[in-house]
Amino acid sequence: MRNTLSSQLKRYGLRMFAVCAAASFFFYGARALGFSVPAGLGQPLYWLAIAGLAFFAAGKRSLTTWILVAMVAGAALGHDFPAVAVNMRLFSLIFLRLIKTIIAPLIFSTLVVGIAGHSSLKQVGRMGLKSLIYFEAVTTLALFIGLAAINITKAGVGINMPPSPEQANVQVQKQTLSDVVLHSVPENAVKAVADGNVLQVVVFSVLFAIALALIPETKRRVMLSFCESLSETMFKFTNIIMLFAPVGVGAAIAYTVGHMGLGVLMNLFQLLLTLYGALLVFVAVVLVPSVMMSGLSLKQFAVAIAEPLSIAFATTSSEAALPRAMEAMEALGVPRQIVAFVMPAGYSFNLTGSTLYLSLATIFVAQAAGMHLTLGHQLAIVFTLMLTSKGVAGVPRATLVILLGTAASFNLPIEPIFIILGIDELMDMARSAINVAGNCVAAGVVARWEGELGKEKPSAVVMES
Repeated sequence: MRNTLSSQLKRYGLRMFAVCAAASFFFYGARALGFSVPAGLGQPLYWLAIAGLAFFAAGKRSLTTWILVAMVAGAALGHDFPAVAVNMRLFSLIFLRLIKTIIAPLIFSTLVVGIAGHSSLKQVGRMGLKSLIYFEAVTTLALFIGLAAINITKAGVGINMPPSPEQANVQVQKQTLSDVVLHSVPENAVKAVADGNVLQVVVFSVLFAIALALIPETKRRVMLSFCESLSETMFKFTNIIMLFAPVGVGAAIAYTVGHMGLGVLMNLFQLLLTLYGALLVFVAVVLVPSVMMSGLSLKQFAVAIAEPLSIAFATTSSEAALPRAMEAMEALGVPRQIVAFVMPAGYSFNLTGSTLYLSLATIFVAQAAGMHLTLGHQLAIVFTLMLTSKGVAGVPRATLVILLGTAASFNLPIEPIFIILGIDELMDMARSAINVAGNCVAAGVVARWEGELGKEKPSAVVMES
């Protein structure tokens, strides 16, 4: 009976969507061509189309489908009722806060169990070295793809806009290699957790796990048992929080469209197109071959990470998708100790989407200012970003500080950076999604290099999600 109802909802929902979407398309097409049509007909038609999608999602009973429908509904709400949509930001902030409460205890518990419970210290060192080699290789490729893209399109050439008043409120901070290293070492474990500093939590957890592995088995067992229970609890907690995901994601999209308007897509469209095109090239040239090299099924991988990617895209936060992304990779057969080590570390060393954006945006700044950079200057910028981009945190718009620091290092004017701020949120959506995809791929590649892919059965809690 339940299956019959679900199939009927899917069937009628799709029909309703198809009919109303087609009618809406013809309505707006007729208006664009100058035909006389009833003025208020278009809006009800596309809302009925969205209702059809909602019926389809109800029948499918898939959280990913609900999230995608919520994104469409949020965009429509932001366009039609911007005053209401802007006030819905509260729900997206609640969702982000709930997700961020999971991250630190999840990383700590899974890393401790993975290192002290299942892995030798020699394996941990080997896995860390392989991860860093992979991270450096793919982020360097991302930098060069971004560099090539902006030199081909020359999106910054001819742009001449006045400085933003926001300039006075932003501090330019140069970030040296020593700053990045120092920032990775926690001065207080509780403060690192409270601040949501992923890299510091990882460093503390690894050192704690190594210390735990060096004490006798009888004394180690109690802490390991606690961490195993904490890990399972946090995955279950993630499942509960994710029930709120459609509301949080829909509210995030509604706020973005209501605050900025759909018309923002026409502003600096060439820069947006350059970034999205460069990210697609990166996916095709780097990530897809990496997935194939790992031995994972490309189709299964794409299906598994669809939900984390949609969360990252809507919230513009790579961290918001971390718990679900970890579950997805474990369900694909990547052992938990590898997932727990590689993916959190990737949030400081392997944010490929943000890295690509930094090289692209830096050259855009020079182009917008009318400055010609030689190949040598551009390579020097890439080399600098190879170091400074490793300090980019997986939080919304943290790349702005790195971009300002890089501009200051090469005596570039910072005024053009504030041209970008108007569309930064739209660019942040894409780069956050690629950050998540890149870290998921990294976990699969390292698991393949370690010969561990598919050897460990995922926990019941993970499979339930």
